[in-house]
Amino acid sequence: PYFKQMRAEQPVHYCKDSPYGPFWSVTRYNDIMAVDKDHEQFSSDANFGGIMIDDDIVGDPNSDFFVKSFITMDPPEHGPQRKAVSKIVAPASLNSFESLIRERTTTLLDSLPVGEEFDWVDTVAIELTTMMLATLFDFPFEDRRKLTRWSDVTTAEADSPIVGSQEQRINELMECLEYFKRLKQERRDGPPNLDLVTMLAQDAVTADQPDSQFLGNLMLLIVGGNDTTRNTMSGSINAFHQYPEQLELLKAKPELLPNMVSEVVRWQTPLSHMRRTATVDTNIGAQPVKKGDKVVMWYYSGNRDESVFDNADALDITRPNARATISFGFGLHRCLGMRLAEMQMRVLWQEILSRWQRIEITGDVERVESN
Repeated sequence: PYFKQMRAEQPVHYCKDSPYGPFWSVTRYNDIMAVDKDHEQFSSDANFGGIMIDDDIVGDPNSDFFVKSFITMDPPEHGPQRKAVSKIVAPASLNSFESLIRERTTTLLDSLPVGEEFDWVDTVAIELTTMMLATLFDFPFEDRRKLTRWSDVTTAEADSPIVGSQEQRINELMECLEYFKRLKQERRDGPPNLDLVTMLAQDAVTADQPDSQFLGNLMLLIVGGNDTTRNTMSGSINAFHQYPEQLELLKAKPELLPNMVSEVVRWQTPLSHMRRTATVDTNIGAQPVKKGDKVVMWYYSGNRDESVFDNADALDITRPNARATISFGFGLHRCLGMRLAEMQMRVLWQEILSRWQRIEITGDVERVESN
C-alpha cells in the first residue's frame, strides 16, 4: 500500500531521515529502468556506498573491512571482472547443468513426506539452491550449508538477530574468505574446470586481486546464487496457495510453465531493491536530485506498477508481458544468473506437477527480516 500511494502521488520520493540516512525512493517502472540503465549518472561503486540501502554492507573505504565486487564497480573496472565468471552461465554450461538439477530435484522431492507438515523453505528451497551453489563453486558438498550461512550473513544488517553485531558479521565473512582462499590456491595451477573458484583463480583479471575484491565477488556470487532463487521457490508455493485457480490452469496447460516462472519472479520480487548514488546533479523524471544523493530503486514497486502490468497485484500466469519483470535489473548490471535461476524454477515445477495435486501452506507464512 505504501508503494501504491507513492507511485500515484510522489513516485520519486525523498526520505530525509531514516536509519540509513537520507535517500530517494524511485517507485515507478519506467523511472527505475532509466536509473538502472544510466551507470554514468547513477553509480554502483562501493566507494559511494554500493548497491544496497545500508552502507555498512560494503563497509568504510578507510576501514579494515571494505569489500568491492563487480556489481559494486562502474566501467571500465566492471566488465573484465564480470566476464571472468560469465562462462558459468553460457548456453553450453546451462545445458550441462540441467540433468544434474533434475536428478537432485527428483531425489529430493521423492524424499518429502506426503500428508504431513514440513518446512518447505529449509527442506526444499534452501537445500536445492545450496546444492546448486556448491556445484557452481565445486565446493565440498558436506560443507554446503556454510554457503547458506554466509549468504544470510552477507545481507544481514549489523544489529539483526542473524549476526547480532558488525564485529560478528565481519568475523564470519573472514572465515568465508579464508576457506575460499585455500580453494583458490589449490586450483590456481590445476585443470581449467568449469567452476567459479577455478575461473577466479585462473583469469588474469581476478587471479591476483586483493582479498577485499575476492571476498566481494564471493559474497555477490553466493547471495546471487542462493538467496534470490530460494525466495522464488518459496514464493511460488505461496503464490499458488493464494491463487489455486492458477495452479489448475498450469496443470491444464503445462506449456505455460516458462511464463509462469517469469510471472512468479515478477509477483514475488526476490530482491526488493537496488541502490545507486548520483554522480552529478540530474533529474529522475521531473524530480531534480543532487550529486551525492542516495537513490533507491524499489524493484518490488516497479513490478506492481499498474501502468505497466494490468491488475498488477494478482498472479496471472497468462500475463502477456510477464517477461518484462524488473526483478533481474537492466543495463550492464542485469542479473548474470537469470537463465540458470529460471531453469531451476522450471525443473522444480515440472517435477512437482508430475507428482502431486497441490502443496498446501499450513499456518501463517513467516517472513525473514529483510528490505
